[in-house]
Amino acid sequence: MNPYVTGTVIKELREKCQLTQAELAEKLGVSDKTISKWETAKGYPDISLLESIAKVLEVSITELVTGNPISNVNVSGNMLKSKFYVCPVCGNMIHSMGEAVMQCHGILLKPCQPEETDVKHMIFIERVEDEYYIRIEHDMKKQHYISFIAALSSDKMQMIKLYPEGNAEARVKMNGVKKVMFYCNRDGLFSVNIVKGIDDKQYCYDNAEERRALEEVAKKLFG
Repeated sequence: MNPYVTGTVIKELREKCQLTQAELAEKLGVSDKTISKWETAKGYPDISLLESIAKVLEVSITELVTGNPISNVNVSGNMLKSKFYVCPVCGNMIHSMGEAVMQCHGILLKPCQPEETDVKHMIFIERVEDEYYIRIEHDMKKQHYISFIAALSSDKMQMIKLYPEGNAEARVKMNGVKKVMFYCNRDGLFSVNIVKGIDDKQYCYDNAEERRALEEVAKKLFG
């Protein structure tokens, strides 16, 4: 089973709080030998102790589990910082607007890392009145399909759930959309930025290579 908190993190936070192993043990109601086992990866704290450990070490449970300090800024206020987690057992998708600790079926999930679209995952976007029509050139078989399409702006997300044997397409309101992301159940998460001068036209480019060329032109024209 994957450890949900490492001994290295506990030791670093303990030393940052200028506590000895014995002092930390006393505050948690355990022995100093138990603390030593945690810090040397010979054992792990019971999950019921996480809240108490985080409180004593003056961090959030998220910081304790991830080992990453979170500054006091409203990172969750921007949808463009969205993170997606997918369970490899059941395929459940979980969305977060900032740092989070996600588990499903006893597995600690890591956020999907979005990749650029490629020839096997070509995305086509065109303007239809006040909407973007998004189409992904991809099979929609039961074993291999696009699971969802998400259009993100700074303050909202429009998500469309897709199903095998359906169409890999969606319509979303244009207002403020800056990024489109979609998930392939085999190849993971893909992302493309909405580009002025390309995706706001009322006609579509024909292939991924054409989009790349258009993006270069758009960068020179619009910065």
